[in-house]
Amino acid sequence: MTEIKASIAGSVWKFSVSEGDTIEQDQDIVIMESMKMEIPIPAESDGTVKEFKVAEGDFVNEGDIIAIIE
Repeated sequence: MTEIKASIAGSVWKFSVSEGDTIEQDQDIVIMESMKMEIPIPAESDGTVKEFKVAEGDFVNEGDIIAIIE
C-alpha cells in the first residue's frame, strides 16, 4: 500500500484517474491548483487506485493524504 500525499498546499483541481484504475509509477493521478498554477501529483509506484481521500475542490495542506495505491 502506498499513500500519495500532497506536495504543496492547494486545491484539488481534478483527478486524472479513477478509483479502480491500474496506474504506473510517475503517472499523474491528481492535478492540484495553487497560486493559479497547475501542479500534477504523480504516483510513486505501480498499482491500482484503491481510494481517494479527497474530493475535487477540496483544499489540502502539504503532506495530506490524497489517495491510496495498492
